[in-house]
Amino acid sequence: MSDPTRVESAAPTSRSYNRWLGRARLVLLFAALILLLAWSEPTPFSVSFGFIFIFVGESIRFWAAGHLHKTTRLITSGPYRYTRNPLYLGRLLIFTGFALMTRLPWSLHLAVLALGYAIFFIYYLPRKERVEPARLRALHGARYQRYFSAVPSLFPRRSPWPHAERDGWYSSRMLRNREHWMVIGLALATILLLVRAYR
Repeated sequence: MSDPTRVESAAPTSRSYNRWLGRARLVLLFAALILLLAWSEPTPFSVSFGFIFIFVGESIRFWAAGHLHKTTRLITSGPYRYTRNPLYLGRLLIFTGFALMTRLPWSLHLAVLALGYAIFFIYYLPRKERVEPARLRALHGARYQRYFSAVPSLFPRRSPWPHAERDGWYSSRMLRNREHWMVIGLALATILLLVRAYR
């Protein structure tokens, strides 16, 4: 499906957002994934079980990436009808899947998983919830407040928010959000772990 939106304005960013800190988090995340892959002792079962989480997580991200476009418009379609942060939910599931797939010596993968959860739920998500809702509330006012009150931050509600916009999934948005690279990276990592598991 092609995106009818041809011209898009960049969404304003919060001054409190620290680009250096954001990049440092990404570097640390990728470094942790590389270490998990390098030290892993996967088994066919661990790869298969972990892949369930990765598949579900990436499916959510792929769905969300086809709805998200960086305008001043409030996005409430697709997975955003169920959770305000589907990309973060997908990322959390993917991280869980990788920790289970890699199976480090002395069960260190479980320690890595616990540490990742602690950072995410104690620091990362609370920080986002302090910054992002304030920015969107200033932009969209009462409409965002209704959305904020009805739709959970992370874990999805059972039924879609009834006042969500009726917008479709667009491959052009998914490509602009570069989610296809995530799919390729996850596929390569899974294949690598499968090869190691069956050696």
